[in-house]
Amino acid sequence: MKRGIELIEREHLKKEIPEFRVGDKVRVSQRIQEGDKSRLQAFEGIVIRRRGRGTGATFSVLRADRSDSVEKNFALHSKLVEKVTVIQPANRKLKKAKLYSLRHKPSEV
Repeated sequence: MKRGIELIEREHLKKEIPEFRVGDKVRVSQRIQEGDKSRLQAFEGIVIRRRGRGTGATFSVLRADRSDSVEKNFALHSKLVEKVTVIQPANRKLKKAKLYSLRHKPSEV
């Protein structure tokens, strides 16, 4: 049964996904539909979480300003996510897989 699901999912997976990890600063270009028009909207921040695999893979990006922070979750293989660009790679000495502590420290992001 599991093998059949993998065959169906394979059709919906994106072919080219950039290599990015938790801690990288990325720019996510997302397609926004407004009435009969569509446009690309960029969201820039630090990847604080990656989880799942296959069509259910997701990642969370945190953008923090002076006093507030915004966190968005993206489906990696969604047709609405056009492009993920790594702006600045993370320090590879990270010891955590999830950077939830950055949610409470907007000045350090």
